[in-house]
Amino acid sequence: MAQPANDTLFVLLGAIMVLAMHAGFAFLEVGTVRKKNQVNALVKIISDFAVSTIAYFFIGYSIAYGVSFFTSAQTLSVESGYTLVKFFFLLTFAAAIPAIVSGGIAERARFNPQLAATFAIVALLYPFFEGIVWNGNYQIQSHLEGLFGAPFHDFAGSVVVHAMGGWIALTAVILLGHRYGRYGKNGEVFAHPPSSIPFLALGAWILTVGWFGFNVMSAQTIAGISGLVAVNSLMAMAGGTLTALIAGKNDPGFVHNGPLAGLVAVCAGSDLMHPIGALLTGAIAGALFVFTFTMTQNRWKIDDVLGVWPLHGLCGAWGGIAAGIFGLQIFGGLGGVSFWAQLSGTLMGITVALTGGFIIYGLLKKFIGLRLTQEEEYNGADLTLHKISAEPPYDK
Repeated sequence: MAQPANDTLFVLLGAIMVLAMHAGFAFLEVGTVRKKNQVNALVKIISDFAVSTIAYFFIGYSIAYGVSFFTSAQTLSVESGYTLVKFFFLLTFAAAIPAIVSGGIAERARFNPQLAATFAIVALLYPFFEGIVWNGNYQIQSHLEGLFGAPFHDFAGSVVVHAMGGWIALTAVILLGHRYGRYGKNGEVFAHPPSSIPFLALGAWILTVGWFGFNVMSAQTIAGISGLVAVNSLMAMAGGTLTALIAGKNDPGFVHNGPLAGLVAVCAGSDLMHPIGALLTGAIAGALFVFTFTMTQNRWKIDDVLGVWPLHGLCGAWGGIAAGIFGLQIFGGLGGVSFWAQLSGTLMGITVALTGGFIIYGLLKKFIGLRLTQEEEYNGADLTLHKISAEPPYDK
């Protein structure tokens, strides 16, 4: 039976909102990197999205959901309108993975190898785990339900999208190594401050607004709309902002990543939690981001430029676990979730991301090479790769 037209429109609008979030990814990176790498940030995000579209259309969506588009246009338009816009909606989620990775490896990664990694991630690695969680592939969800009384619950992708993206990014960051001049031989840390706080803030705001399409429209039908999801997203955003403000001592980079940390964490359980539980989930995520970003950069010397592993990888993992805490009826949630299933599903997502990330980026590093030369990095990715700077000089 054909899906109602209003459901098709609903999912289409959700796809457009999440598509707009990719502008947020772009400007968050533009504002965080140094000025000589701003053009590269913009080109990477839109190019990664195009490659993701091809990879997901021809391979990835079929792996996750068993749906193929190799039929006539007439059949697609008449019988599969909802299926097409659902593909568009879920594509915008899949394409978030390379957008997340992009921020971690900024300023020293070669362009074409990253596009190759994007294709492999969106065609093979991400759909493998996506299909397990959201389509019941390989009976793993049934097995978890048999063991713990409930399957792994991830309503809008704390683990499926964000933790996956963050932990894949960590593998790429480790294999690339830190930027030249970032750390001294005796353990010194040399700051590379953001190039534009206004652009960074613009990116954070675009992501924050689009996130309500990301979360609320994950219902995928008009009948499934939940005001609880909207309010929980709002409360988590506020909690993440305030704790990042306090823990980050008014630093604008932390403040504008705080709402993102809260929204990452609440995705999984936004349809289950009480708003107070969502507030606590977001507040813990905001503090977690500030603490782990500082540890990653200054103590562990992991040069994750935008802090995507703390923001998406760790806060996403926390969100998966938090759904198994604040989603329980004893803590005001709707129930129907298991802490142990949430922990198991989260660890499974991390394992898949780490294994697949090291394989993909390890092979690329071995056979092609991942990073720019020291001279190219010094000159900046803009001039090296795109032959133009963000603000080229003009003769008057």
